[in-house]
Parts: sequence; structure tokens; C-alpha cells
Amino acid sequence: MSAAPGDGPAAPVQARQTQARQTKLSDRIYEQVLGLIVNGEFAIDARLPAEADLSARFAVSRPIVREALARLRDDGVIVSRQGAGSFVRRRPDRDVLRMAPVGSIADIQRCFEFRVVIEGEAAAFAAARHDQDTLADIGAALKALDAVIASGSLGVEADLDFHLSIARAARNHFFEATLQSILTHVGFAMNLARSLSLARPIERLHQVQAEHIAIFEAIRARDAEGARQAMRTHVDNARHRVFEGQ
Repeated sequence: MSAAPGDGPAAPVQARQTQARQTKLSDRIYEQVLGLIVNGEFAIDARLPAEADLSARFAVSRPIVREALARLRDDGVIVSRQGAGSFVRRRPDRDVLRMAPVGSIADIQRCFEFRVVIEGEAAAFAAARHDQDTLADIGAALKALDAVIASGSLGVEADLDFHLSIARAARNHFFEATLQSILTHVGFAMNLARSLSLARPIERLHQVQAEHIAIFEAIRARDAEGARQAMRTHVDNARHRVFEGQ
């Protein structure tokens, strides 16, 4: 019997390549629609064009547009209203596009999603497994972040140290190795988020630090579930702060 089209060893590879092309294209549309919102073509509370109209405008299929809009909804930039379409919920700061390399914003957001899972579990293990030395390292990183707020500096290195010290306290080298492997993305996302926070009232920085303190206190108390949730909340909040807008 002859193989049906698409059967055989090459089929899964071709399917993955097609998926990769579609994902990359949806990322491009995601960033283009985001740019239109940031630059004011679509104001807050304005209705976006229908999927068919966006599909024609960008010369892509409707599923590609649908995926791009889904990511914008996940990021809190747009909201769907049943029977009415998609509407702009917030207008992110122009610095998001100015500071982020072209084609990188979708990956930055995916990095946040990944970190919610990985760092949440690392924090839970750190709560269960830390010793005096690793807890002291987390505390020292937390104090360094206090100094960053007092000086008004950016503090990306101190922020990275805080998260890495928690990964080390988990006593499973794969947590630290995973975080190190995406450190370029993590560092850039932190630079973007902290730069945007510096442009806000000082209360924003104190809010971010309060989240760090909540993580530390849960780890110190050996509250694994509390540490997991505090870390997940912090990383997810950081993700949404990038697109918060003025």
C-alpha cells in the first residue's frame, strides 16, 4: 500500500516547520497591531477592525490574525466584548517599542510566561530546602534592591541576583542552569520593566519591592505554596507592567 500524502518520517518535521512559520508570522502581526495601538491609530476604548479586515490589511490568513489578537488579549492590551469585537484596553508606553528590538516583544512575553512556571517552582523548593547560607544570599540581594530604590538607579543586576539566589536555594542545579540559559532574555525584560517603572511615581518601585519581600518572607517561613504563589504573582505582574501604559 502506498503511503498517504503527509505520511512518513518527514511529516512531523514538515508540520513543525509549518507551525514555526505560522508562529513567526503571528508574532509579526502581533507587533504591528501593538505598534498601531502604541502610536495612537487605535485609541483606548476604540474598536479594532474585524479579523477579516485585519487579514486583508496585513495580507495574512484570519487564523494568523486570530492568534495575534489572542496574545494581545493575554497581555491585557485589548479585550473582547461578546458580539461586538475587540477593543483597546490600554495604550502601552512608546518606550516599549523604542527600547525593544524589532521582533522581540512576543518572545519577551513568552519568556515571562515560562518564568512564571520555572521560577514559581524554584521558589517553592527554595522554601523547603534553603539553609542559613542560601537564605542569607537571598536576603543580601533583597537589601541590594532596597539600595537601588534609594539611589534611583536601574538595578537590573541586583534584580537578577535576587532571582538567581532563589534558584540556587532550590538545591537543584537545573533551576539555576535554566535561568542562566535564558539570562539574556530575562535581563532584557528586567531592563525594560525597571526602566518603565523608573518613569512612574516612586510608589511603583515600592510595589515591585513589596512583591520581592513577599517572596523572601514565604521562603524564610518555609511556606512552599506561599513562595510559589508570591513568585508567580510577581513575574506575572512584571509581564503586565510592561504593557501598563500611562
